[in-house]
Amino acid sequence: MTLKVRAPPRLDGAVGKRPAANVGAVATEAGSTEAPSWRLGEFGDWLRARSEATRRAYLGDVEAFCEWAGRGGCTGPEGVERVQLRRYLAYLSTRGYARASVARKAAALRAYFGWCRRRGLLAEDPSRRLGAPASGGRLPAVLSAGELEVLLEGRGGGAHARSGSARSVCGGTKKAGRGRSDARVGRAVAYTLRDDAVLELLYAAGLRVSELCGLDRKGVDLRARTVTVMGKGDKERQVPVHARCAEALRRWLEEGRPLVAGPDSPPEAVFLNRRALRLGPRDVRRILDRRSPVPTHPHALRHSMATHLLDGGADLRVVQELLGHASLRTTQIYTHVSRERLVEVYSRAHPRA
Repeated sequence: MTLKVRAPPRLDGAVGKRPAANVGAVATEAGSTEAPSWRLGEFGDWLRARSEATRRAYLGDVEAFCEWAGRGGCTGPEGVERVQLRRYLAYLSTRGYARASVARKAAALRAYFGWCRRRGLLAEDPSRRLGAPASGGRLPAVLSAGELEVLLEGRGGGAHARSGSARSVCGGTKKAGRGRSDARVGRAVAYTLRDDAVLELLYAAGLRVSELCGLDRKGVDLRARTVTVMGKGDKERQVPVHARCAEALRRWLEEGRPLVAGPDSPPEAVFLNRRALRLGPRDVRRILDRRSPVPTHPHALRHSMATHLLDGGADLRVVQELLGHASLRTTQIYTHVSRERLVEVYSRAHPRA
C-alpha cells in the first residue's frame, strides 16, 4: 500500500508528530512524491495482533523515522544501517524527547526491522540489540491521602456534589416538575454517579485506563466484588474491589447508566460518555481534570494503589498479580517509591537525622 506524502521543507527539520496512519510511503527528497517501499501498510497489518494503542504508537514512530531517513536520501529499509538508527535516537534526545519516549521509539524500530528481516526484505537486521536510553529512574507520581480524599469524595475541583447531593437532587427533581429541565438534572446526577464509579474503580483495582474503558458488564460481579478485565497481550485477570467501590458501581449501573444510555449505546459497555458511547481515555482524563485538586492523570491512581498496598505491607507478588505485570521487575518500581517515603519520613522525624 502506498500513499503520497508531502516532503518536508528542509533536510534538518524536526521529526513529524502526526497521528499514526496506515502509511506505505514517505517522500525522499524535497518536492518528490514518489513512494519508496517502506511497506508500512503491511507492517500495520502485522501489528494488528498488538493492542490498538500499541499499533498506533508503533506506526507513528516508524513513520516518523522513515520521514527523517528520507530527508537523507534513504528510500527503503534496505538502505538503513545501524549507525543511522543510533543517530536518529540521539537526534530525538537533542530535540527534547523524554527518555521513555525515545525508548518506545527504539522498540518500535526493533519491531519494524525485525519484521522486515523475517519477511525477507533484509539480509541483516540493523536494529538488533539497538540500545535505548534508560528511563532515568523517574519514580511514578503518587497521590497523597488528602488528595485522594478530595478526588474520591468529590469535594472541590469544580465537581458536582457526590452521592448525598445526588440523592437530594433526585428528590428535588420529583418536586421540580417535568420536561427538559428534569432530564438535564437527571443526567447531571447520572454523570456524577459515573464519575464516582470510574475513580473508585481506578484506585480500588489499579486498572489501566484502557482496561477500565474496555470493561464489559459481564465482567462485573457485584456480589463477589470482583471485576474481570482484559489486560496487555489479551491476558484476562480478575481483580477484587472493596465494598465502597462495589456500591459506586451498583449505583451507576442501576441508577445512572439508564439515564445516559441511548439507542446507539453499546449494551455491553459498563461506562458511557456524554455521547452515550463507550467511555474513552480522553473522557477519563476529563473526569480527573474536573475532580482532582492537583494536576494528575489516570495512571497515577494505579501508581497510588500499588504504592499504598506496599506501604500497608502487601506482598510484592500479590501486587504484581493485581496489576497484571508480566515481570516482577516492573512491579519493583513501587518498592522504590515506598523506600523514598521511608527515607523522607525518617529524615524529617529522627532527632539526629
